[in-house]
Amino acid sequence: MSERRIGDLIDGVIAAHGGAEFWRGLGGLDIRLSASGFLFAAKGRPVLRHARMWASTTEPRFVFHDYPRPGWRGELVGDAEVRILDAEGRVMASRARPREAFRGLRRQFRWDELDFLYFGGYATWNYMVTPFIFLRPGFSFELLPPVRGPQGEIARLRATFPPDIPTHSRTQVFHFDEQRLLTRLDYTAEVVGGWARAAHLCEDYKDFGGLKASTRRRVWPLLIGDRPMPFPNLVALDIDDISPQRAAA
Repeated sequence: MSERRIGDLIDGVIAAHGGAEFWRGLGGLDIRLSASGFLFAAKGRPVLRHARMWASTTEPRFVFHDYPRPGWRGELVGDAEVRILDAEGRVMASRARPREAFRGLRRQFRWDELDFLYFGGYATWNYMVTPFIFLRPGFSFELLPPVRGPQGEIARLRATFPPDIPTHSRTQVFHFDEQRLLTRLDYTAEVVGGWARAAHLCEDYKDFGGLKASTRRRVWPLLIGDRPMPFPNLVALDIDDISPQRAAA
């Protein structure tokens, strides 16, 4: 019975955000967004203003255009590698197994360009492909008791991610409103620290060529219980545009 309820919830969530058939016909997403917040200042990284990005819809790959300078690009290839290429496509810097590098003491105080490329790349990829990421094999789910929100009942789903997906933490909790839109996700940003538990709020949904997506995302500390702290704002994401790209025939 529980498995059926979980399946029904996921089916409704996928449909509310655009549908499985629509998603499976895509190859990638062209994205433009701005990002700022306390985490940028804490790690010594500049904020992003209307930055252009690309996310694969079929595998954990992500591209920052004009990063870290105009004409260059930064690429994430899952947990295997991050690399920076110049305008001619030459590799100017790279790091294999980038997640392992966060074990060093320096990362507690400052991130370099490859550190941010890994964190920003996998995090934004996750945000852009959720909830369709649940269509991938290897997930396990647990339905949690619903809670009441300002707009009605909120369904909560605990998801355990498979090891081949780079993400904040293996176990995360997703909140969906009565229209089955994602309103919040809770996780621990483990590359920041085992203490970095956060609530990521999703608002202002828009339709981008058939894809329903939040355009205003705010991340707040979640240190005790389930109520987010009102400060500091760890990350603020404002989505200017998402352009779904059809898969090559």
